[in-house]
Order: sequence, then structure tokens, then C-alpha cells
Amino acid sequence: MINRTISDKIQKSASQVPVVTVLGPRQAGKTTLVRELFPEYSYVNLEDKATRELAETDYIGFFRKYTEPMIIDEVQRVPELLSAIQVKVDEDRRKNGRFILTGSHQSRLREAVAQSLAGRTTIHTLFPLSMEEIKKSGKLEEVDENIIKGFMPELYLENSREPGEYYSDYLNTYIEKDLRQMIAVKDLNAFTRFLTLLAGRVGQVVNLSGMAGEVGVSSTTLSEWLSVLEASYVVFKLQPYFSNISKRIVKSPKVYFVEPGLAAYLLGIETPRQASRDPLRGNIFENMVVLEAMKARLNDKKEPNLFYMRTEKGVEVDLILRKEGMLSLYEIKSSMTPNKDFSKNMKLFCDGDPDVEAMSVVYCGESYESYQNCRYIHYSDISEYINE
Repeated sequence: MINRTISDKIQKSASQVPVVTVLGPRQAGKTTLVRELFPEYSYVNLEDKATRELAETDYIGFFRKYTEPMIIDEVQRVPELLSAIQVKVDEDRRKNGRFILTGSHQSRLREAVAQSLAGRTTIHTLFPLSMEEIKKSGKLEEVDENIIKGFMPELYLENSREPGEYYSDYLNTYIEKDLRQMIAVKDLNAFTRFLTLLAGRVGQVVNLSGMAGEVGVSSTTLSEWLSVLEASYVVFKLQPYFSNISKRIVKSPKVYFVEPGLAAYLLGIETPRQASRDPLRGNIFENMVVLEAMKARLNDKKEPNLFYMRTEKGVEVDLILRKEGMLSLYEIKSSMTPNKDFSKNMKLFCDGDPDVEAMSVVYCGESYESYQNCRYIHYSDISEYINE
């Protein structure tokens, strides 16, 4: 198993609070990680029908059968159980690390936790493997192989399935399963078509009204579907940056995939050679870098505070990190060769914002501390700079 950066944070939380909650997409490694970190704990999976029914109908019997300390997997399947956990925790607030909860539905579980376990739990978010984690294990491959393979832990095991087979099963089994639990979809083909169109627009501001005609459903329905995809950790949104001196900016978020390998699969990109020539290679590469920055922040138990900026005049900065009142700017390019034009938009942004402390180009070439008054970073090293 590849060591996960977030491990120490989770273990520390278990020594500080009664309940530790770990959220994240299906198959990102939540269950494997918490069972490895807490091997002496009882383990319960609420995906199991009989176990779920016991938790729903007889929580007293449930806690007699499964004793503390315990791991409860996919707890969002029985959110009512959180109230019972609250009662048990309040019986003795001196004990920490009593319950480890995992879940794969963002908004539903966060809301339930906020209502029932406020002050009693710490929430961690685990995404698929980071490039930093893979690199430390010696298994990081070239960029076009990364685009195809993605970052799901199973694909880095010995004798793993081919990426195309894995993502086909992931799409059919997990996304559709979560979808059916959350909303009634009359036409799964239309939903898959929408997901494929999103993959074709990765890293872009999505116009749902414009996509409605292509999918064959209303923009209201697409908005609902997009919310579900975000809630179940299939996509995430990068919000625009606002500052007092820059009011004429695009105000809509950009959409990225939590697993770029899934985006590549949806686009029919099957080999590294094909990836290297695909017109959307730059978009998926940008997805990988933004996602790596997001993972670095989440693994360090910090708010992402990541944004982008685009003015109506076309000045765009791909990624902005706001930290301690200062801004770090990142331009993302899939090129291997430095180019003075890469930093042009960042310098235009700097002219109007005094809070910028660093400018970096993230690309596929060699790292340079300074080139044309800008730092150049190899894409696999981005996490080091995000948390420096």
C-alpha cells in the first residue's frame, strides 16, 4: 500500500476528539487507510443490507453487536445513526478516538455531522493518490501515462486492471449507484452524455444553458445533476477570485474532475500516445495540477483557498492560492520548454494587486527558481510549493 500523507493528521485527530470523520470519493482508499491505521477497531460497513437495517431499526442492538472503538463505513447510508453516536459520546466526553466514520456523500454527511456531532468530531477529506505520494513510492510515470491511468489506489497495486476496464466499472457501478440513491434519473444515457460533455469542458466555465440542448434535458436538471456530481466527489468547482481592484471578472466557477483518469476515459483517450496528441491534453493536464494543489491543502488539513481569475478582457490566471493574506499565482502549461509569454497574464495581474508574493509556471520541464522573473516548477513538485 502506498503511504498516505494524511495518515498522521487522522491519527492525531483520534487522540484529540471522540469522533473522526473521513470523507472522499468512492475507491479513494478511505476504508483501506482507516482499517490500517486502527487495526484493533471493530469494523462495520453500512452498505451491507442486513447491517444497515439493524442500524436503522434497532440502534441499541446495533451497538451491542458492534462494540467500541469502531469504524463505521459509508455512514451516510444511515444518517440517523449520528444522533445515537452523539448520545454515546456525551455519556463520557473524556474518551477520544471512539468512532471513525467514513462517507462518500459530501453535503449530506457534512450537514448531518454539523447537526449531531458539532464539537465532537474533526472532518478530513481524502482524495485519490497524490503525485507526491506516488512519487515517494517510486511508481510515478510520465505525464501522458498519468492522464490515462489517473490516481485511484487500485490502479497502483500489482496485477491491477487496465485503466479503461477500471473506469468503465467505476462509472457503471459507483457513479450510477450514487446517482440512483440521490436523484431519480429517467434517462441514464442522457446523464452519461452530460458527464462526457463535462469531460470535454474540463477546466472551463460551464454554460449549462448551452449544454441543455446537447443533452436533451433542461438547464435546471443539469444544475441538479452537477450538484450531485459535486456532492459525490466526481467533480469539484474552482471559484473565481475577487479583489477590490478587479471587479470586471468572470463570476462563474470552473469545473474539474476529482479523477482525471475518468475524464480521459469518458473522452475515449485510451493510450499515452493518443493522450499526447489529443487537443484536450492541456485541459486534462491543468486538471491534474489543480487537483494536486487541492490534495496538498486537504492532506495538510487546511482549507483549499484555491481560485482562478479571468477578466472580461481575457486576462486569466489559472490558479491562485490565498494564504495568510497573500496571493501565490500559478500558470499551468503542458509544455516542456520555458517561454516568457507564460508569465504575461500573471504580471498583468500583479500590476493591479499589491498582495501577490510569488508567481510560478507549472509545466512538464525542468524546475528553475527564476526564469524571466518567474519560478518554473515541474508539475509533480507542485505540492511542495503549495504548502511551503
